[in-house]
Amino acid sequence: MINIPKNQLALLKNKRILVTGGAGFIGSNLCEALLNFNSVVVCLDNLSTGKKEHIEPFLKNPNFTFIEGDIQDIEICKKACQEVDYILHQAALGSVPRSIENPINTNNVNISGFLNMLVAAKNAKVKRFIYAASSSTYGDHEALPKVEHTIGKPLSPYAVTKYVNELYAQVFHKTYNLDTIGLRYFNVFGRRQDPNGAYAAVIPKFVQQLIKHQSPVINGDGSYSRDFTYIDDVIQINLLALLTTNSLALNTIYNVAYGKQTTLLELATLLKTYLSNYDASIKTIKIKHGSNRLGDIPHSLACIDKASQLLHYNPKYTLKSGLKEAVSWYWENLK
Repeated sequence: MINIPKNQLALLKNKRILVTGGAGFIGSNLCEALLNFNSVVVCLDNLSTGKKEHIEPFLKNPNFTFIEGDIQDIEICKKACQEVDYILHQAALGSVPRSIENPINTNNVNISGFLNMLVAAKNAKVKRFIYAASSSTYGDHEALPKVEHTIGKPLSPYAVTKYVNELYAQVFHKTYNLDTIGLRYFNVFGRRQDPNGAYAAVIPKFVQQLIKHQSPVINGDGSYSRDFTYIDDVIQINLLALLTTNSLALNTIYNVAYGKQTTLLELATLLKTYLSNYDASIKTIKIKHGSNRLGDIPHSLACIDKASQLLHYNPKYTLKSGLKEAVSWYWENLK
């Protein structure tokens, strides 16, 4: 459910929109939503973390074009940007632990690739460049809730790359007059989020473990907290960023979250409760604890007033309502 008036969404019809990382978790959901509102969608993805199966249902849609390519290739970026009205840039190499293990690769994709996309967007005279920023940018700043204009020092190579993205976006607006909007995502979850691999996000990873009757392992004592954000609210703010006609809403950064924090122990308990509706034995699975992860921010909570005031962002999914939707999807797709 996208919380935007239908007359506004009608303005997306026939707009040519490039979604980078469009075969990924967030990107594929954005592609689907845009196609539902009759946009012309170009999806660029190298399928390193994205999956062809995510976009398989769209391939026969005449309004959908898939380009398999890497944002580290400037020529591919230029090709993808041809005749594009707007860009939703989701392509990145995510994960704090992955960036600690391989900072050069993270830098190449997230900074050099980002710069390639900015250059290609500028050359193609794209109207607006909307990009996925990250709550990791707040770094070691301890105050809660997090407000956009106050950040600390980054705690990981990944956080460095996402902050550099914000700086480059500012420079490209001031230097080349390219309108940009950065969306600092806070722990997004929902359908199509991959539970597999060493760098899987906590919710799909825990769900998969519980379905398999394995004990989820919480890093630390479970007191670390996060502001979890359901995928449909992320879709909502991306569409609002596309549609806004408020000049004051452009060339700035927004927190994208629900605005409530939940500890990891509370999260694991909720997942056990919701999954036990499908398999009662899950309720008895014990939770294990491991060591804290290097580079993790202890607590995360967003102030979403700026997005509410300037973009009219109005998240609809609490953690509980979002988890119920996500658990239902995972139960059908992971069994």
